[in-house]
Amino acid sequence: MNNLIQALAWAREKKRAIGHFNIANLEMLRAIWLSANEISNESHEKIPLIIGVSEGERDFIGISQCVALIKDLREKYDYPIFINADHTGSVERSIEAIDAGFDSVIIDCAKLSIEENIEATKQDVDHASSTGYQGLIEAELGYIGSGSKVLASLPEGAAITKEAITKVNEAERFVKETGIDLFAPAVGNVHGMLAKGKNPNLFIDRIKEITTAVQKPLVLHGGSGISDEDFASAIASGVRIIHISTELRRAWRQAIERGLKERPEEIAPYKVVTPVLPIMMEVVKNRLKLFNNL
Repeated sequence: MNNLIQALAWAREKKRAIGHFNIANLEMLRAIWLSANEISNESHEKIPLIIGVSEGERDFIGISQCVALIKDLREKYDYPIFINADHTGSVERSIEAIDAGFDSVIIDCAKLSIEENIEATKQDVDHASSTGYQGLIEAELGYIGSGSKVLASLPEGAAITKEAITKVNEAERFVKETGIDLFAPAVGNVHGMLAKGKNPNLFIDRIKEITTAVQKPLVLHGGSGISDEDFASAIASGVRIIHISTELRRAWRQAIERGLKERPEEIAPYKVVTPVLPIMMEVVKNRLKLFNNL
């Protein structure tokens, strides 16, 4: 599995989903990397992994540095780990990620009309084709909110009713007219997770219908807060990539607070963040086991 296309074919054959985990710093990447290796050693197979960086995250880390970090891990350890430019809100920024060599790029114009979304997405696809880009282009249809954070209430305008989620005929039209490689529908999923109560249930029947209609791997955004039962059903229905971010951010925050409390006089950053790894690793390992039926 030297590229993401091969990893997705593997996931489809095995009826699994590839875990996509966002990072904002090196300790987050280290926690994800160590978790994947631990699970791979236990299962005696290399479990594919996608590292995501939003616009803000890749600006903080450095666009070329993101690509270099993951490419180095993939080549040095012969491991199927890939880098995704997550939630790119403009054609200009997504083209920037395409040219930087990301393994996949998401253009997120879900707030726009379907016509405007198609137009913007086609610009990405056309640019990728004209430059010989070897990665994958993903786009979204249906608004699920924005940002990875703990929520007091559901995002205003998010598609969480049967009438509002992505329609099958529009999904089919969108994929056909844009020529994208990966499709992210709104099927009851939302970005972020509720501080109290549980996130909405997924519309599994709609996932099945969209999978049949578009014949492309589906991507489930807003994975934090979704029930294990819905995850399993979504994977069985055609979801091949699942995004997790808020859970990791919350675990990081809790671990940092714990580290500062336990070591109030410590000023060495790597010592303060010591509790981060095991706490975040628990989140990642649980998700990888679930997504890979382990």
